[in-house]
Parts: sequence; structure tokens; C-alpha cells
Amino acid sequence: MIGEDIALTLKIVVAGGFGAGKSTLIGSVSEIRPLHSEETLSESEAGSGPHPSDTGGVERKTSTTVAMDFGRITVHAGLSLHLFGTPGQDRFRFLWEELCEGALAAVVLADTRRLEDCFAAVDHFERRRIPFVVAVNRFPGAPDHTEHDVAQALDLDGGTPVVLCDARDRASGKEVLIRTVEYAGRMHTARLLAAVG
Repeated sequence: MIGEDIALTLKIVVAGGFGAGKSTLIGSVSEIRPLHSEETLSESEAGSGPHPSDTGGVERKTSTTVAMDFGRITVHAGLSLHLFGTPGQDRFRFLWEELCEGALAAVVLADTRRLEDCFAAVDHFERRRIPFVVAVNRFPGAPDHTEHDVAQALDLDGGTPVVLCDARDRASGKEVLIRTVEYAGRMHTARLLAAVG
């Protein structure tokens, strides 16, 4: 009916490299107890075996997401975001396609100690034309780069937002999500206008 509140739920995917802070971001902003599908890392996965994995900068990490993380946040009355976190390790990348189905937008979490870990997520969203924001998770002791430096290093399309954040901080995480929804709104509106104009 006209005048009634319309409840709108938007799907946001949170991606990035191993240990970039995806589970932490979802956990810090979620108003419900977040769902995590974590498993303990084996010794070889933690970098002590004959084939060390991609744990540079996250040596103390003891678990990894093996399916997805899920959280929910209400932005305001009638608008909530469902957050789906992707697994960070390459061997679980086959799950990304399903997790991205129906997504309005995405957040790519970046760790400047291992910025190259973002390339797969950036490529994935660019190929699927899913609007995304790069959120640089500021780890203690990590190289300090400007948003412009990160955009250049990742060879982002012009206008793709890069924001600095602390995935542990609820207010910082909410700001990332607000920027993501705003950017996605502009991108989807521009595409719609281009299609009809």
C-alpha cells in the first residue's frame, strides 16, 4: 500500500586475501551473532611445513574461513544489509560465485603487507560488474599508503573508492558499508540510465 514502510534487504559480499580481516569486519558490525565457518589451520597451512602458504604478515593466525561468514546490520528502519564473507584461501575460491549471486555490491579488504592478495577479488568483481569499494584494513606495523597509492597499485578503474578502516572498530566498519551502498547506488543508477537513454 502507498505510504507503508517498505523493508529492503541488500546483499553485500566481503572479500579479500587470507587474513585481511573479513571475519573481523563482519563480526564487528553485525547486530546478530555472526555465523563463522572457521577451521584450525594445519601446520603446513600455517607456514611451518614443506609448502608454506600465504601467511606472510599473519603468522599468529590459527584458523581460516572454509565456507563463508554471515552477519546482518540494520542501517535504518526498513533497510538492512546481509553480509557474506568469502573464504580467503585460494583453494576455497570456487565458493565465490555462489556467494556473489544477487549481491548489490562488495567490499574488498586489503592488507598493505600483502596487497597482491587483493588482485583476485578485484578481478572477480570487475569481471562480473559488481560495484565494490576497497577498504584498507590498517594493521599495526603495516606500510602506510594513501588511498591514491592503493588505487594505483591495484590498477582500479577510475572512481572506485578506496577507504582506510579498522575492521575491529564498529564505527569504522559501518562507514565502509555506507560508502559501499552509496557507491553501488550511483553505479546501478548510471547503468540504468545508460540502458534507457
